[in-house]
Amino acid sequence: MTEGNFVDYVKIFVSSGKGGKGSTHLHREKFIQYGGPDGGDGGRGGHVYLVGNKGLWTLFHLKFARHIKAGHGGDGGGDRSTGADGEDKFIEVPLGTVVKDKETGETLFEITEDGEKQILARGGKGGLGNWHFRSSTNQTPRYAQPGLAGVEMDIILELKVLADVGLVGFPNAGKSTLLSVLTSAKPKIADYPFTTLKPNLGIVAYRDFQSFVIADIPGIIEGAAEGKGLGHYFLRHIERNSTLLFLIPVDTADIKGEYDILVNELTKYNPEMLDKERLVVISKCDMLDDELKAELKAELDVSFKGVPYMFISSVAQQGLTDLKDRLWKMLNE
Repeated sequence: MTEGNFVDYVKIFVSSGKGGKGSTHLHREKFIQYGGPDGGDGGRGGHVYLVGNKGLWTLFHLKFARHIKAGHGGDGGGDRSTGADGEDKFIEVPLGTVVKDKETGETLFEITEDGEKQILARGGKGGLGNWHFRSSTNQTPRYAQPGLAGVEMDIILELKVLADVGLVGFPNAGKSTLLSVLTSAKPKIADYPFTTLKPNLGIVAYRDFQSFVIADIPGIIEGAAEGKGLGHYFLRHIERNSTLLFLIPVDTADIKGEYDILVNELTKYNPEMLDKERLVVISKCDMLDDELKAELKAELDVSFKGVPYMFISSVAQQGLTDLKDRLWKMLNE
């Protein structure tokens, strides 16, 4: 999937159908001069549903669907005939889609399971026919109820990528390179910041035909929680990852300082991020000889006290098997 086809944010207008009118019909039949009321009820308006589909990875198919309207209910008829229900509309969305009211910003619900179906806009109720209003004092009512109006609303659909592991790091930290060697994903890789503008997903093949999903999130910069850089457009994708992999190049001036900035930005965006499992991975370690690596390890043992870390090299394929083992253990403890 190209970056242009990955859409994780859309605004759409939805409208459910209005209910049909009740009928004011009076019964007419040969040899029956004064038939009573027999007007049927109007049909209900069509609902608008959201349905989870595990085969979808993006909201691209809704990018140009600005208006989605369900059908109106049919009017009631004679002989107590009920009008037809309006046509329901089903909007298929990828798993991890959050639905928000555009005006209030309120989160309405989330779709997280395949086949999960939620009513977004309920159709209007059909009006009662005059048959319901007959009485001993009014045996031929010539009135019926109109159908109720449908619901109109502007909504926002936001996709939060569903992955087991989220790759977190500064721009140009080597996240896309790591994803490309761990999985069969082919992200865009270049030697400049913000190469990745959209999340990339890859499936890591593990032992005994087992696997887990890893997501390459666009790089974080200081101030991202306030919207700097790509801001909230990528931070929300980390919320659903159960494990966070912090990738920091070994040639960074202050490894612990960079880690603290990353953690701080995630915490400012959502304090619940601190509850996730964390692993710090020091990349590009093919640049170090054994002596330098031992010195760095002694330093990191002090600064990263209580936080697990390890050394790898994506280009030289060093430590990748250990990394998979470590991640699998963290995901399945």
